[in-house]
Amino acid sequence: MKFYSTNNPAHIVSAKQAIMTGLAPDRGLYMPVEIPQLPASFFEALKEKSFNEIAIDISKLFFADEIENNEIENLINQAFDFTAPIKQIDQNLFALELFHGPTLAFKDFAAHFMAQIIAYYRKGEKNTLNILVATSGDTGGAVANGFHNVEGISVTILYPQGKVSPLQEKQLTTLGGNVRAIEVAGTFDDCQALVKEAFLDKDVNSKLELTSANSINIARLIPQSFYYLSAVSQLQKLGVKADPIFCVPSGNFGDLCAGVLASKLGMKVEKFIAANNSNDPVVRYLESGKFEPRQTIATISNAMDVGNPNNFPRLLELYGKSLEQLREHVLGASFNDQQTRAEIKNIYNKYNYIVDPHTAVGFLGVEKYQTLHNSEAKVVLATAHPVKFTETMEEVLPGKVTIPEKLEGLMKKQKSATSMPVSYENFKDFLLNN
Repeated sequence: MKFYSTNNPAHIVSAKQAIMTGLAPDRGLYMPVEIPQLPASFFEALKEKSFNEIAIDISKLFFADEIENNEIENLINQAFDFTAPIKQIDQNLFALELFHGPTLAFKDFAAHFMAQIIAYYRKGEKNTLNILVATSGDTGGAVANGFHNVEGISVTILYPQGKVSPLQEKQLTTLGGNVRAIEVAGTFDDCQALVKEAFLDKDVNSKLELTSANSINIARLIPQSFYYLSAVSQLQKLGVKADPIFCVPSGNFGDLCAGVLASKLGMKVEKFIAANNSNDPVVRYLESGKFEPRQTIATISNAMDVGNPNNFPRLLELYGKSLEQLREHVLGASFNDQQTRAEIKNIYNKYNYIVDPHTAVGFLGVEKYQTLHNSEAKVVLATAHPVKFTETMEEVLPGKVTIPEKLEGLMKKQKSATSMPVSYENFKDFLLNN
């Protein structure tokens, strides 16, 4: 499979090149030259397939020309010893629980896949690969866990000071070894800009081998498509025959792009709902036709605090850059913190189900469009475990969320992070001298 840059369709590279460089030289994002189709036989047998079997079948479509089938199977089985169960909340309402991985967030799926495929591509390499990651909360922890102590790889995580939860910060700053954290006195967008600048700095790239584990990397997008098809498989086992509506809590829009990718592979879906917090440039684009990034607003659903989503160009590419096609398939909705807190309480009182602030935004999105075609399957992506946001949860549902024993030990560990202003020169100096 070949991949092209969203800024220049003539710039075409292999899967290995796309993954190992992360961002195209022209600042474009890599996309498959053509999106392959899963055969009819795949969907005929979907109800009987396990998560890993689905992941293997999809991976072969994208990587079989570079990686032997048995190696793909090994890669998937090494990456995933956790899955994404679907939980029925009400008659036609479901939660796809994506928080059963080691860091209790949906990004574990992409991070563990990426760690395995990069390790495969780097067999025999002697130089160190430097992975740069900007995080608004969960990405950094998932990447740190996925790549921790992987030989020949160094991970540098940038996160906005005071804008991640205490548990998220501990997951970023306590592993040590080949993982180091930088606490930036700014926003997530500032962190993201520093990482992008490093990739385009010829001086840095002449001295260091760099790649990204942010959602700009195509190796993050592809594995997130796995759990959409797994959700359909599980719905079929429950006897649901209708095409689902997926409501996706959205920040950088990688997760929504992965769902659209799954639909392009052949998955039937009624609609997608992009549910945002107060950082909603894509929702406003759907309404007005104008894409206007804004300064990030801090919210209690911090992993979605993105004022200029990385994956917006990919979303446009998936719909042929047609606003009309995008509007036909994707609905948008945004909600503030007051609504989010009220929804956490509402979901608990109504269904005895506890959701984190991000998942609550997803449930609000479903409620806004609850009369939509009276769908028999409305699926909210439950993107993180509530325990990751204990301060908010204690405010709204005091005493209802208990911290697992393994995480209590994590909270006692000593934070280790380098403080840094929003300065590319400081960041560059850090990279070249550490």
